[in-house]
Amino acid sequence: MTAASPEELILDRIETPIGTALVVTDERGILRAFNWTDYEDRMRTWVGKRYPGADFREGNGPLGDTFSAYFSGETRALEAIDWTGAGTTFQNEVWTALCAIPVGETWSYAQLAQYVGRPKAVRAVGLANGSNPVALVVPCHRVIGSDGSLTGYGGGLHRKQWLLQHEVASFGRAICA
Repeated sequence: MTAASPEELILDRIETPIGTALVVTDERGILRAFNWTDYEDRMRTWVGKRYPGADFREGNGPLGDTFSAYFSGETRALEAIDWTGAGTTFQNEVWTALCAIPVGETWSYAQLAQYVGRPKAVRAVGLANGSNPVALVVPCHRVIGSDGSLTGYGGGLHRKQWLLQHEVASFGRAICA
């Protein structure tokens, strides 16, 4: 998804079972960034580089109820959120593909590369996945190693594991070994 450069960005802090989430939306309610408070400096740097002219303030954004619904068990609630990633064409292609991974399922990096039509670009797909600025909403946590192992997640592997277990619990099936 793409959107014009925002004039205003709102940083909302939302308490979750796995830490305080940082949710950045623009004046129209479009999600621009998501991260956790332990990575706030990294996120603020990213936001500053992508949206240098935007007025950046803290406040209550429009997505708090949607995130609360997700963490309360409505695991498809985040699918309704409008987002933009401010990435390259390839990154946006990968991020859009991530949204095709159903709640309660995982794909390997190789499967994701195949899905975007670049089966030999597994590393590039992995890098794009790791650069996802709107994690959780664009579910990069649903990508695992080809051997079924949990691999990299910008919010920490403990959160990735929790998120996958949370989503499985909603469907009552196992995701990975």
